[in-house]
Amino acid sequence: MGELENMDITVIMTGDEELSGRPLSLSKGDLISAAEYADIALGFENGDGDPGTANISRRSSSGWTLEVTGRPSHSSQVFREDVGAGAIYEASRILMSFYTQLRSEELLTFNPGRIMGGTSVTHDAASNSGTTFGKNNVVAETAIVTGDIRAVSPEQLARVQDAMRALAADNLPHTSATLSFDDGYPPLAPTDGNRELLAIYSRASQDLGYGAVVAVNPLFAGAADVSFTAAHVDKAIDGLGMSGSAGHTVEETGILSALLQQAKRAALLMYRLYQR
Repeated sequence: MGELENMDITVIMTGDEELSGRPLSLSKGDLISAAEYADIALGFENGDGDPGTANISRRSSSGWTLEVTGRPSHSSQVFREDVGAGAIYEASRILMSFYTQLRSEELLTFNPGRIMGGTSVTHDAASNSGTTFGKNNVVAETAIVTGDIRAVSPEQLARVQDAMRALAADNLPHTSATLSFDDGYPPLAPTDGNRELLAIYSRASQDLGYGAVVAVNPLFAGAADVSFTAAHVDKAIDGLGMSGSAGHTVEETGILSALLQQAKRAALLMYRLYQR
């Protein structure tokens, strides 16, 4: 009895899920500061909804914007040496290059969610909207594509971003393109320390009679706040809290009957970590 009096636990509760303030270094500042002090991070965000799983890895979540320009002209002159292919063809070439050359990267996804093109384009990033004006008989002068990218490690994210920049820069005649990335949720890589932590958690679950706990495939769970601790702690695990289904939809539900089980497993995990 009385073990909590000697345990050093910092609890961070965030209320900005899906709408974090920018810059993230400030809105996640308390979480990052706590991680810099701590040795281990335990996350209680949902994983894949199964109480028999936990996350030792979370993929990153950040955005990218592709801006393309071409040389406007009458459509009957498209492909001519002094006109070129136009912005929409160049945007299409870049996207297909991403698809054909990068989609084989394990645990990587990159998705173009919105595309706009024509003679003139306006883009409002805050409202995820925009307008276009163009005519079928005019070679497109402008194209904008926005999307997201999810990687399993900082190394993979940096490598793929470099590859995407190179593909975007190999332009068709009389076109140019710029590709920019915004800051987002970092990845939580599946380290040996995280695997060790999962083994301790799984043993606690089995000793309580709840069965083994296995790792979630990172493809089946989204980004999470725990990833902001990854660069600062020795071990991290997530998915220890509420289980449920249909996340981020009007059908989202929580499994209240599993909450007591989750609490007992987390409590025993923390007690055993304290004893080590």
